[in-house]
Amino acid sequence: MTDVKTTALVWISPSTWPACVDAARDRAPDDHVVLLHVGDDRIVEEAHRAYAGLLGRGHGPERDPGARLEAMAGVAGADLLEKAAHRLGRPCELLDRHGRPQEEVVRAAADVDLLICARDGDPDRPGPHSLGPESRFVVDHAPCPVLLVWPYRG
Repeated sequence: MTDVKTTALVWISPSTWPACVDAARDRAPDDHVVLLHVGDDRIVEEAHRAYAGLLGRGHGPERDPGARLEAMAGVAGADLLEKAAHRLGRPCELLDRHGRPQEEVVRAAADVDLLICARDGDPDRPGPHSLGPESRFVVDHAPCPVLLVWPYRG
């Protein structure tokens, strides 16, 4: 008999991560857990572009707000992963990626047995509005089973 562990990928985002971590702890107690945070680079890219355009005339690259946003986003992602790992309360793998969140989550889910993510829409409105566009993409394209949880209210 082989002792093969299954892997649960948990998508950690700032507004919904506690419910996802709790679901992993409660519903996948023996799985290898990978906590995934994806930094959305679109805001940083826009800040770089704005600075390169009108805002950057006559100033050096050290004043580029995109560089500061990029550094702050990296720290925030690492902090969020550490909080999630602490809440999980057992060894896990931390994965911090950058790009379009929905595409990175689907890509990271390629070799896992379960993806845990949260609804991010309006909890009082059933139907299409219960998922945001990124979550909808992930649910529609994930190559594995998806456990979709409601974030805590209040």
